Amino acid sequence: MKKPTWVIEKERAKRASAAETVWLFGLHAVRDALMNPAREKLRLVVTKNAADRLADAIPGAGLEPEIADPRKFPVPLDPGSVHQGAALEVKPLDWGRLTDLCEPGQASPRLMLLDRVTDPHNVGAILRSAEVFGARAVIAPHRHSAPETGALAKTASGALERQPYLRVKNLGDAMQELQKMGYTLVGLAGEGKEVIDDLAPDLAGRPVALVLGAEGPGLRARTRELCDHLVRIPFAGEFGSLNVSNAAAVSLYAMTRNPES
Repeated sequence: MKKPTWVIEKERAKRASAAETVWLFGLHAVRDALMNPAREKLRLVVTKNAADRLADAIPGAGLEPEIADPRKFPVPLDPGSVHQGAALEVKPLDWGRLTDLCEPGQASPRLMLLDRVTDPHNVGAILRSAEVFGARAVIAPHRHSAPETGALAKTASGALERQPYLRVKNLGDAMQELQKMGYTLVGLAGEGKEVIDDLAPDLAGRPVALVLGAEGPGLRARTRELCDHLVRIPFAGEFGSLNVSNAAAVSLYAMTRNPES
């Protein structure tokens, strides 16, 4: 009996996902991945100098390093990647299901939702801020978002190994699921009627998800409609704008500095 098309497509997607690997590069990113027991590691390529500098992390990683000539580094990286003589092939991390990862519990968690933020450097910086300010997770749609890459991991400076980065099938559906779980969705928009500093005290002690859009287009129409509040970050002059990663850091700080939150 011939399998239905949807079954074949599901099996194909599952095989493709299982085959997907990522090359991490740079001493910091590689060291943190080597020391992460949840990270599935496949191949480690290092120069002799890099191997010496990673001597604290390699023995417990469970794989034998390949010593490479620094002039002929045998790893498929983009030209210009500053690998520092270290590259590690890994499987993407599995952070589990949205409902399990973001369950409010007894705390008042903070989440970051990214609406089509595709620049890996921006996402890496956002992961760093999320870790610093104790966000529960960073969530993005699986399509039109930055996947795990070496560039993202290098910018995240180790946060990719510790800060949950969950990519979901549909961001709007995830937002509605979070609302059912008790989250208040706060969208960042330059024309927002509320100022984030004014709203933050009202949300103390409640689960909050901050929603940021790509630079330029900002939040999509459906994303805006699903937000409970649209807020802006106040600027000193008549004109002001922040890079999305900077806006993420400022908004997270505003939502976590209140001791009651």
